[in-house]
Amino acid sequence: MKVVLVNVYGTIPALRYGGVERVMWWLGKELATRGHEVTYLVRGGTCPFARVILHDPRRPIESQVPADADVVHVQHVLPDGESMARPRLITLHGPGSRAEELDRDTVFVSRDHAARFGSTRFVHNGIDWDGYGPPALDAPRSWVHFLGDGAWKVKNLRGAIRVAGLAGEELRVAGGFRLNFRMGFRLTLSPRVKFHGWVGEEEKRRILSGSRGLLFPVRWREPFGLAIVESLYFGCPVFGTPYGSLPELVSPEVGFLSTDAGELAEAVRGAVRFDRRRCHEHAVSGFGVGTMTDRYLEAYQRVRAGEHLHETPPRRVAPPDPGLLPFG
Repeated sequence: MKVVLVNVYGTIPALRYGGVERVMWWLGKELATRGHEVTYLVRGGTCPFARVILHDPRRPIESQVPADADVVHVQHVLPDGESMARPRLITLHGPGSRAEELDRDTVFVSRDHAARFGSTRFVHNGIDWDGYGPPALDAPRSWVHFLGDGAWKVKNLRGAIRVAGLAGEELRVAGGFRLNFRMGFRLTLSPRVKFHGWVGEEEKRRILSGSRGLLFPVRWREPFGLAIVESLYFGCPVFGTPYGSLPELVSPEVGFLSTDAGELAEAVRGAVRFDRRRCHEHAVSGFGVGTMTDRYLEAYQRVRAGEHLHETPPRRVAPPDPGLLPFG
């Protein structure tokens, strides 16, 4: 099958940050390994296992797709005014705040994400574990960690710092800076919070390999959350809020969810009760690139056969949240 993976806003490979770019890279690599012909249509980048076409923003996306493509898999809502007549699949990775009505061949990234648009069509993101190496599950653990864009208020780095302080734990922040001006002024003075900025894969592995758990007290309806699955792979239980996809990804055996900082801190203090191997197995068994690829290939076959994934366009069944969700 000839598959074109489209993300006109991103570049490949993603070296430090870029969840969508990482997922589409893993998907394309797995498709190529299985014998499919993969092309990326992206803003920029190179790839050893697939053809890369650089997107021209002056032309419609469909006009830049090779004529012999069997299916086009777009990683975002099509730009305003654009449509696509050929077999296509659209994965909505984000909240979809601009779009009230979506394409009939839209796939979401979690059950909760789909339900917010009246749909049941979702494919959990899958990770290529080969690039992570075997985790040191028996190594000593000395801190807890935060993984994500610390300047984005919905990720609630401030709440993670508070939980770590209440638990008496050192916090390592991957994806944030001590002094932040991006979304208002924030200066973190505590010496027990260490900032690593934007980290590459090697630095991320080092941080997660020494962590007792991930603090993830998000204040929005997280569509998926790669940080959750990555952390579980390294044997880190997850301590977060019960919003969005988190109840799907974090069972009681591998983490604890609450909107109360004190309850989360108490759970962090008892992190030893979570089995690291159980956390690791939970990630590997449920969120690998092979499972994700199987699900997408099934959807590709359906749209190639002329079927639609939804009888009517998915529509938002509830308005977007007006602000940050509660955390106390």
